[in-house]
Amino acid sequence: MTTTERFLKYVAVDTNSLPGIEKVPSTDKQFDLANILADELREMGAEDVEVSEYCYVYATIPATTDKEVPTLGFIAHMDTIPEISGKDVKARIVKNYDGKDILLNEEQNIWLKTETFPFMSRYIGEDLVVTDGTTLLGADDKAGIAEIMAMADYLLKNPQIKHGKIKIGFTPDEEVGHGPNKFDVEGFGADLAYTLDGGPIGSLNYETFNAASGTVKVTGLSVHPGSAKNQMKNAALLAVEFASMLPANETPATTEVYEGFYHLTSMNGGIEDATLEYIIRDHDMAKFNKRKETFLKTAEYLNFKYGEGTFEASVEDSYFNMKEMILPHPELIENVRKVFTEFGVEMVIEPVRGGTDGARLSYMGLPCPNLCAGGCNGHSRFEFASATQMEEITKILVRLAEIYAE
Repeated sequence: MTTTERFLKYVAVDTNSLPGIEKVPSTDKQFDLANILADELREMGAEDVEVSEYCYVYATIPATTDKEVPTLGFIAHMDTIPEISGKDVKARIVKNYDGKDILLNEEQNIWLKTETFPFMSRYIGEDLVVTDGTTLLGADDKAGIAEIMAMADYLLKNPQIKHGKIKIGFTPDEEVGHGPNKFDVEGFGADLAYTLDGGPIGSLNYETFNAASGTVKVTGLSVHPGSAKNQMKNAALLAVEFASMLPANETPATTEVYEGFYHLTSMNGGIEDATLEYIIRDHDMAKFNKRKETFLKTAEYLNFKYGEGTFEASVEDSYFNMKEMILPHPELIENVRKVFTEFGVEMVIEPVRGGTDGARLSYMGLPCPNLCAGGCNGHSRFEFASATQMEEITKILVRLAEIYAE
């Protein structure tokens, strides 16, 4: 099976995760893909294949060298975002893309437009996997899974290729921030690892945001509107006031690259009570801490204005910038650079404006930068993947495993 054939098989399995669920996995249907992957790994001859009670897939490719070399891990996540359906994905391949708009759905007149996505010109001549515009594709992160599986199959069929022990891990619940929660780093047994959860071929990420979630609960007072003057406290309006006090030019829609933000993800309530949910992000730790302080002090000020207990704000850290855990292991970057150079691929190092399982795994003792997977427009109905790039990335993984044993 080619990488692309594997990918098409995996995106047909619905694996969306759900937020606010304490158990891992948050949805049992993630086991459907986990069991498929485990069966395939056993069939191809991988060792120590296991699906844990928490829906983590682990496997080992035995070493083919007697040299003492690092045990290398490759990791990708199985779940897709909850906001857009990943069920009944209708994927098709656009051969030799010509650079023009792509009609995804004739009946509903849905187009993948170059005016909206001008970077499409970079994919001219490549084979692209698209949807019908009504669902996710699932390249985030089933492209990474397909590449790792194809690599594993190739190495197991070609034992003449010298490499150290390789560990494979597939995780649930990455999209809801719980991917590493039950990951057995010690049992996994890798010294170094890569997540395959990036974008176009050539990209490498080893800087992520520092991340926190923020919650604001507002307690109001309902009074008959005919006699409410100087008495009513409308919790919904007070929540709007809180939101308006955070910098308007520091949101996801107004920032890029290393610029941090406050992102209001949900807002609900009425006169008696209201709730705001935020995510807070910054690459710089000092600025990150300042953002959290600003968030909490805004609530303090409004309590001074409207009365103690009106606003209850809390902040909880989610993950931290993995850069500090990666830099002591320069081989993680330099070996990728070497392989990209051999394949004639330009290496692009970019900060992740988000997080990966690798961010938390790095702080759990497994240094783990993020490699390209060939997907684009993730978290969107206009998501697509380059089949051409996925096939090439598989070859890059094979060579990367080999380089660690040289």
